[in-house]
Amino acid sequence: MSASQPLANSLHRATLDALRRQAPFSAMTEGEVMWLVQHLSVTYFAREAVLLEPSADPPDALFIIKQGTVSGATAEGLTVLQLAAGEMFPLGALLAGRGAANRYIAATDTFCYTLAAADFQALLAMSPEFNDFCTRRIASLLEESQRAVQAEYALALDDDSRFARPLASLIRRAPLCVRPDTPLADALAAMDAARVGSVVVTDAAGAPAGILTLKDVLARVTLAGVPLDMPIEAVMTPHPATLSADLPVADALVLMARQGIHHLPLVSGGKLVGVISEKDIFALRRLSVEGITSALGRTDDPARLPSLTRDIGDLAHSLLAQGMDAENLTAIISSLNDRVTERIIALESETDPALAGLRWCWLALGSEGRMEQTLATDQDNALIFHAADASQHAALLAFAQRVNARLDACGFPLCRGGIMAGNPQWCLSAADWQRQFSEWIDHGSPESLLHASIFFDFRPLTGDAALALDLRAWLNRATQKNPRFLHQMAGNALRNRPPLGVVRDFVLSEDAAHPHTLDLKLNGTTPFVDAARIFALAAGSPQTSTAKRLREAAHTLHIPDAELADWNRAFHFLQLLRLRHQHAQQRTGQTPDNHLDPDTLNPLDRRILKEALRQARKVQARLAMDYKL
Repeated sequence: MSASQPLANSLHRATLDALRRQAPFSAMTEGEVMWLVQHLSVTYFAREAVLLEPSADPPDALFIIKQGTVSGATAEGLTVLQLAAGEMFPLGALLAGRGAANRYIAATDTFCYTLAAADFQALLAMSPEFNDFCTRRIASLLEESQRAVQAEYALALDDDSRFARPLASLIRRAPLCVRPDTPLADALAAMDAARVGSVVVTDAAGAPAGILTLKDVLARVTLAGVPLDMPIEAVMTPHPATLSADLPVADALVLMARQGIHHLPLVSGGKLVGVISEKDIFALRRLSVEGITSALGRTDDPARLPSLTRDIGDLAHSLLAQGMDAENLTAIISSLNDRVTERIIALESETDPALAGLRWCWLALGSEGRMEQTLATDQDNALIFHAADASQHAALLAFAQRVNARLDACGFPLCRGGIMAGNPQWCLSAADWQRQFSEWIDHGSPESLLHASIFFDFRPLTGDAALALDLRAWLNRATQKNPRFLHQMAGNALRNRPPLGVVRDFVLSEDAAHPHTLDLKLNGTTPFVDAARIFALAAGSPQTSTAKRLREAAHTLHIPDAELADWNRAFHFLQLLRLRHQHAQQRTGQTPDNHLDPDTLNPLDRRILKEALRQARKVQARLAMDYKL
């Protein structure tokens, strides 16, 4: 054995140990990683040296950063990547067999391992873990993080994948169904015999035409004195909400929360195949959407509402611990907060004779308008009313101020910027809203752009929704006619750069109130939200959700599916990180916020945070390209 062989073996072992401390090498077999080590070369790059230029030809090698930092910039010079030790590039180019799109420069003195392109392809074929990571980079990291989160909460769940399971898996019996002409007495007897809380009315083709629940029986039959020989179609809820049985359980929970329903017919091929209740989903849980919405619906005393609002937070903690994804979790939180607001509005409007006969609609703005509320949220709302009712402006304003005060008592603080329906500026007729929006669009001042970023996410919450829908249609037409305004919005959005560092991973706040932190909302999710809003306005989309806006924009702008998926995964990871951070603060009695010290993260989540912020830069790069900024 030569003297150099033990030295080579020791260097290989040291390299193997270093690589196996991070993904994806930590999941690969030792033999696979050793094969990789034996095929690597090490190269030194001085600061500002170019490692790789954009090219039409596929790259010759994969780079794995051993030490130092590498920046990736677009052809226009916009930095979109900051890569550190353990990270690889250019994966997309190597996988697709195309040239690199970015220019890679050493931001500091840097050492890189290089793996020849042919050896990279060989390793892809050899190692399933390496292949999965390379082809689903951020998705693979997120899945690993999600497993760690569930281990951290260590809840004794009966099924860790509860929310991803198909709804069909919850069907325990054949659905009870009757025809529309069935006498009520027969339908109720069938419900009693089957010991179920609902009966579905089906048409001749077997499709759900209506539903009747025990709660409906009390209100519509018993208290109303309806004779039992009446056909069930006279008292059923027509056109019930349904879902396909192959959709995930999470979809049912969101729909139940949005519509305040507790029984849901499931269909396959348009025909009824089962009925599930919320109890089927949360059979072992003390808190449920049904319990909260039922309690809200029964509450006539506003003083009871704050405790129910706290229940929403407790339920959100439970769902978070069970592994529900951020998109569905924030939608459920927003839906339940909607129910609180709707109940307050109902209690206040029912006792106010001045509102009788008026046409008005309560508008949800900001994160509530986008159905993206977390555990830390204040009020953002407005009121729109029919121009013919302008003489009742004072009554509407007083009503809105009472609602704002009630929401504040329920834990939704008054907006410090005054963006509330109780502010005379934001309690306007439909015509006045059009004039206000026109002024913002035409002037494009910094204040106008700020207002647009909040108000243009409006969503009708309760009241006459047609007023809001008409305003949305008008707004889409107005913005599409004014590309200058969208250009200004894009320029304004690009001023908020994701806080990625050159020497350090992140650029952290030096603010005395929140030192050594980054703002997960302002600098994390907001770049996605702002870009999605502009894409939606440009496309004339009625969507307000960031994820849905991005999905529609991807179709219109011909954005590849894989790139869109990475954008949405990154956005939802940042949302999930916000929820986890706020949950941890609430458990220790702190007021929840969005200011996270990244040093408190484990190495995996820190790495995903960097990747998520890089995706935010990529979204901004797309925005800059579209508007030539």
